[in-house]
Amino acid sequence: MATQARISPDTHKRLTRLADLTGKTQSEVIDTALRAFERDVYLERLNDSFTALRADPDAWQEELAERAEWDAAGHIEDDG
Repeated sequence: MATQARISPDTHKRLTRLADLTGKTQSEVIDTALRAFERDVYLERLNDSFTALRADPDAWQEELAERAEWDAAGHIEDDG
């Protein structure tokens, strides 16, 4: 079942132009744009979380210690 969303005339023109330029359907253009937007939002939130972690000295030191443990574990050679 198709659902309609209201978009401005300018946005519709842009959507039509992008569909024409790429040979994709308007739905495909919207899907591609939404995937890119979702990725951007995810990365922005991840960056915000990382920034907050670095702003907390105790939490940041715990992070660095955990990374060091993982690095050390990653260098264990398998003699088996």
